[in-house]
Amino acid sequence: MPRNAIRLFVVCFFLTCFLVGNSLPAKAANIETSAESAILIDAVSGKVLYEKESHKELAPASVTKIMTLLIAVEAIEQGIVKLTDVVTCSDRASSLGGSQIYLEPGEQFSLEEMLIAIAVGSANDACVAVAEHIYGTHEEFVDMMNKKVTELKLANTNFVNSYGLPAQGHYTSAYDLAVIGREALKHPLIRKYTAIQEYDLRNGEFKLWNTNKLLWWYEGTDGFKTGWTQEAKYCLASTVERNGLRMIAVVLGVPEVRGHFNESMKIYNYGFAKYTYKEFAPAESKQGEIVVHKGAKPTIDLITERAVGSSVEKGKEESCWIETKLESSVSAPVVKGQVLGEIIVYCDQQELNRIKLVATENVEKASFLEMIKRTVYESYGMTPSLFAH
Repeated sequence: MPRNAIRLFVVCFFLTCFLVGNSLPAKAANIETSAESAILIDAVSGKVLYEKESHKELAPASVTKIMTLLIAVEAIEQGIVKLTDVVTCSDRASSLGGSQIYLEPGEQFSLEEMLIAIAVGSANDACVAVAEHIYGTHEEFVDMMNKKVTELKLANTNFVNSYGLPAQGHYTSAYDLAVIGREALKHPLIRKYTAIQEYDLRNGEFKLWNTNKLLWWYEGTDGFKTGWTQEAKYCLASTVERNGLRMIAVVLGVPEVRGHFNESMKIYNYGFAKYTYKEFAPAESKQGEIVVHKGAKPTIDLITERAVGSSVEKGKEESCWIETKLESSVSAPVVKGQVLGEIIVYCDQQELNRIKLVATENVEKASFLEMIKRTVYESYGMTPSLFAH
């Protein structure tokens, strides 16, 4: 082979290795986990920070209940049901085995108490009672769970029940559960319930202790859900926030007792050691204003829908920047919360996140008289304030 051709081959080989090495998702070669499948993601951007067999289809046990809570809370937000609704236990709900609050047929609790029993006590019987109350039958509720799977574009998930006991065709993956966790974080009620450490049920006669021991053992933990069956082994999907950096970790198929807690803490320790959070703007901060044509107000302020920032590898904070895009103008009427721009977060030339910029208030159309007055003012180069007195 000619010498120049050899040199070209060597250069191309090392360039390819460099590009491939820098395009792979972040993996920690020094993390050894007994989990059959695991993942760590940045909750804000969804960026994968560590993974092991994260798309493998496995039984999730009671971690299933994160989706159960998500469907129930969405039904509340849509006005289908209310937290104050009285939920009556059916014969079917009372017959569930596994973890439960030992509901009796005809026993009643508020929907909120039932959701707390699911989130804190991992109550299988409460899952069925809630499912039947919201959508009439348990089967219809599970169908809504799988519709959400399709909506979230989860490639390795299918639910057969709302509680997670072993069933043929009931499976998910660590990656998919992390996505479900990100969706759950959009609903503060879920984090509120899954962060409860203990709860008194039946006027204090029945004490619930949260099965997620990270709430006691690991600073910043405020969700989500544990799971265990002989088939699934020990499982945990959790979320932790420290100094603005929020991560979600999922471990599935851990063989050791309490191993799902130890393996999760090990993975979080890696995440917090390697990554930090860089914030560019807090939630609901003003990021500009735009002209409102024919509006009762001439301009409207735009604020961030949520905090603008992302996880970044420590020492590389300067490699991140933002790009702000605003509509040049908008025609009235404008609705509060209307999306009129966005901020894009970049790190190392890669887009990591997009945050919506929304209108701070409603702006109605200006009246016909107001439009005439403006025309007169503009023709004389004046502003309405000159005539205010």
